[in-house]
Amino acid sequence: MYDALMRLPLLGWGFFAATGQMAGLSQLMNTMNTKSVDVVFAIHIAMRLSMIAFILLTSAAVLLRTRPSGKASGLEPRISALAGSFMVYGMLLFPRHDLSLSGEIVATLLTTIGSVGAVIALSQLGRSFSIMAESRELVTTGPYRLVRHPLYLAEEIATVGVFMQFASIYTALFLLVHIAFQLRRIRNEELVLTTRFPEYAAYSQTTARLMPGIY
Repeated sequence: MYDALMRLPLLGWGFFAATGQMAGLSQLMNTMNTKSVDVVFAIHIAMRLSMIAFILLTSAAVLLRTRPSGKASGLEPRISALAGSFMVYGMLLFPRHDLSLSGEIVATLLTTIGSVGAVIALSQLGRSFSIMAESRELVTTGPYRLVRHPLYLAEEIATVGVFMQFASIYTALFLLVHIAFQLRRIRNEELVLTTRFPEYAAYSQTTARLMPGIY
């Protein structure tokens, strides 16, 4: 019952986010009659499509996921998971900056690359996906052969792209606190996975956490 109830707000977020992205995509498509289709326009279309795909995949994973075989105890892992997942959206409440053409291309490319990477990682994770620190099945194939947390890595790449469009001292603080919660979230998940899967210790010894050869 708890797992079923926890799906409802996530599905609601998915519906809200997908609706917003589709509205933005529709506005972009409507400008095709008045603007020439250039590289920047094509990148913006790709970004919107990749974000929609990620949101829909996330909603499907939440709906179809299996029951957890283990989970973190206490309040802190839940707070870290929720803050790490949703705090970054607070940046959207601040004024958006007009970037130079090159800056806009870089920001949009980072968001697109991150969103596409998240789609790939989430497709591999499948029904083992979870917002909270929980264990279902241990996934070590696909992008998980390269790093232990490719979904978080992809999300942070996209987040940097978003941050560039709203950069300020206040949004920088949002970004730093968000990253701190994400790192704590990773630690909580690894504790659960190590407890549930004895083979996770060997996997973590041979696979980087986020960046091969660095971290």
